[in-house]
Amino acid sequence: MGWATARVLGERNARLYLGGVLVSGFGDSAMSLAAGVWVKTTTGSDALAGVVNAGLWLALLLGPVLGGVADRVDRRRLLVVVNLALGAVMAVVATGHVWLVFAALTLVGAGAVLIEAAEAALLPSVVPAGLRGDFNGLTRTVTEGMKLFAPAAGAALFAWLGGPSVALLNAATFVAAALAFTRLRPSPVSAAPAVSAAPAETAMAPAPVDRVRVLRDPELRGLILAGAAAMAASSLSSSATYALLAALHRPPAFAGVLTPAQGLGSVAGGLLAGALMRRVGERGYSALGLALFAAGALLRATPWTGTVLAGCVLVGLGLPAPLIAAITAVQRLVPAHALGRAAATANSVMFVPTGPAVLLGGAAVATLDYRVQTVAAAVLATAAAFTARGARAAP
Repeated sequence: MGWATARVLGERNARLYLGGVLVSGFGDSAMSLAAGVWVKTTTGSDALAGVVNAGLWLALLLGPVLGGVADRVDRRRLLVVVNLALGAVMAVVATGHVWLVFAALTLVGAGAVLIEAAEAALLPSVVPAGLRGDFNGLTRTVTEGMKLFAPAAGAALFAWLGGPSVALLNAATFVAAALAFTRLRPSPVSAAPAVSAAPAETAMAPAPVDRVRVLRDPELRGLILAGAAAMAASSLSSSATYALLAALHRPPAFAGVLTPAQGLGSVAGGLLAGALMRRVGERGYSALGLALFAAGALLRATPWTGTVLAGCVLVGLGLPAPLIAAITAVQRLVPAHALGRAAATANSVMFVPTGPAVLLGGAAVATLDYRVQTVAAAVLATAAAFTARGARAAP
């Protein structure tokens, strides 16, 4: 663990913030898999099981609207209230009516947009400016770390006690997150943008970015679009996983090896985020991550299991970079009073493409050799790397 990470964890507010992210992330990841299993077991429908999490994605379309709420109310209080409300929603789902899962996950998706906007907007009052890249990396590490074992834990709990028990677990994690956020004592921050730790990018302090025009700022636009391209490329690549396994003569269950390999790469990538951004800046860090992703995607197109596993690690290592770089730049450039809507807009632009990309990838893998879309993902990531690197601050 580096000195910067130790400094972040030495901050009381940062520990509470990360604790809230950790426990709620565990519950959400556990529920995301268990929900599909629950619907499949109860209804017998593969289609319904496949779309049960669609509400989580649809809420992203409302990101700019929901994010504006975080700019109008006390952000710490919003985190507490929304987490408690979602805990109550999941407690209702635990009554055992499986059809409530669809409505509940849609509400959870909307709540998650609000929570992420409030968290991103609250960050400048929780962590010093020079450590925000490290903190955003730690947050990504925590999120990806939960994905390594929380879904399996949720599935095991479902097999043991049934779907309502997983809903109760998720409700309990929302309440625990709310309790962590009640103990936050944010310090006041200025509306002026923070100074980045990357000397090459901060010779002159940029003018504040208007919240409505966040995508018109050339630097932010380049970084956010690079993040969107990364998520689309990831969806294209991952939708070819089972065709890839067939080409390797491996059973579908071998995906349980590939996914943790990518997850471990993502955990490592998050831990390295702050140090790399201090060295090469947000644009350089984003481009580096996208280059690693592209190399990993190409390795996934090879016919050897070892190189495919290495490719998964590289994909995981590179994928967090454009996302962390974009949100860190938003926090640096956007005035504190407007961060909620700006962060939600950035997240919506970056994550909404995953849905269409999954559908496109599914159609492509049914008609084309899986290597076509794997290589296409590498090409898209490479183009995004040039977009990120070429993003320039507004004059």
